[in-house]
Amino acid sequence: MTGIEIPALSIPKVALVTGGSSGIGKATAARLAAMGSAVVVGYNSRRALAEEVVGGLQGSGHLAMSIAIDDQASIAEAVAAVDKQHGRLDVLVNCGGATTPVPAADLQGLTDDIFDRTVTLNLRGPFAMVRAFRPLLERGSGAAIVNISSIAARTGLGSSLAYLAAKAGVDALTIALAKVLAPRIRVFSVSPAGVDTDFVAGRTREQLQKTAERMPLAHVTTSDDVARAVIACIVNLTSSTGIVVPVDEGRHL
Repeated sequence: MTGIEIPALSIPKVALVTGGSSGIGKATAARLAAMGSAVVVGYNSRRALAEEVVGGLQGSGHLAMSIAIDDQASIAEAVAAVDKQHGRLDVLVNCGGATTPVPAADLQGLTDDIFDRTVTLNLRGPFAMVRAFRPLLERGSGAAIVNISSIAARTGLGSSLAYLAAKAGVDALTIALAKVLAPRIRVFSVSPAGVDTDFVAGRTREQLQKTAERMPLAHVTTSDDVARAVIACIVNLTSSTGIVVPVDEGRHL
C-alpha cells in the first residue's frame, strides 16, 4: 500500500477491530497494520480465520482475541487483556454484527427472537464495546471510534427491518456519543451499501452487480473501499466528529 506518507503522530499505536476475521473487519485490520498500528483482531467464533488474518498482517504486536459483543463478561475480559498487553487503545472499530435476511413485507417472519438478536448484535453490542473501552481510549490523545453502519439506515432497504432499524440506531448513537465523548474521543459512522462479502446469507455477486449498475458510480463496493473510509476518519478527519460517512456508490442519492 503506497501513497502520501502519514505523519507518525497521526498513526494510532493500538487499534481493536471487532468482526476482524473476514470482510470489512479484515480489510480494516490490514490497513491499520500497514500504517504501523498494533491490531487486536476481535472475533466471535472463527478463531482459525482470525489467527490467519493476524498472521498476514504487516508489522508486529498483533493478536487475535475472542470477544462476544453480546456478552458483557467477554467484553470485560477483552478490556483487561488489552490493558495488560498495551495499556491503552487509540482506535476502536465496531465492525462485528450479524443479520438474518427477512423480506420487508414479511412482518410475521420477523419474529421477536430475530428482531432482538439483530438489535443486540448490531446496536447494543457496539455500545457495550464503547462503554467498556472508554477508559482505555481516554488514556491517550486523538482517539477515535468508528462504527460500521449501513446505508440501509437511511434508505429503509436492507436485509431485514430489524437490521436497518438497528443501523439507524447506530447512526443516532454515533451522533450522541460524539457529544458525550468530546473532546477526548472522535466518533464516526461509516455507512456502506451492499459490500462484496458473505455477510448476507444467500446474496450473490451477480445480485450485487445488478444493484450496482443502477447506482451513480456503477461499482460494487469492496471491503477495502470501506476500510479506506475508516482510515480516513481516523487519520484525516481530525476536525470532524459525529458524522455519518456513506460508502455506497451514491446509493443515498
